[in-house]
Amino acid sequence: MTDAVLQKTIFLRATPDVVWDYLTEPNRLAEWFHKPEQPLAAGQKLEMFGTTSGDLLIWGEVREARRPEYLEYTFTVKPMGDAISVVKWTLEPVPGGTRLGLLHEGLPQGVEAFSLILALDNGWDEHFGKMRTALHETVDA
Repeated sequence: MTDAVLQKTIFLRATPDVVWDYLTEPNRLAEWFHKPEQPLAAGQKLEMFGTTSGDLLIWGEVREARRPEYLEYTFTVKPMGDAISVVKWTLEPVPGGTRLGLLHEGLPQGVEAFSLILALDNGWDEHFGKMRTALHETVDA
């Protein structure tokens, strides 16, 4: 059986330093994802809250944060139960901007988990669209 791993890449018209802020700074994260109470930093708890509900939606721990090239944290949402997945972000400078890669691994496996995988897959696509819009509005302004 093949492990269920979500892997995505997008290109952004901004430097890796600017993209990094959108991955780690509370106000920037709130523009496209969910809002933590503090910047994401290695060794810190990860807690992301709904921007409108204020509910805790995602939790884990930031394992690595190497500005502006690599961010890794554990990732759990309520539908995952006790499962702990890992999200890995890579930022690579390219002519004109940044290539941003996402690897989300350690997801629940099997037929029962497929609906959750589809929901996470769709969710990342939606969040990437919001990130691109928020970031490009800032950069192009």
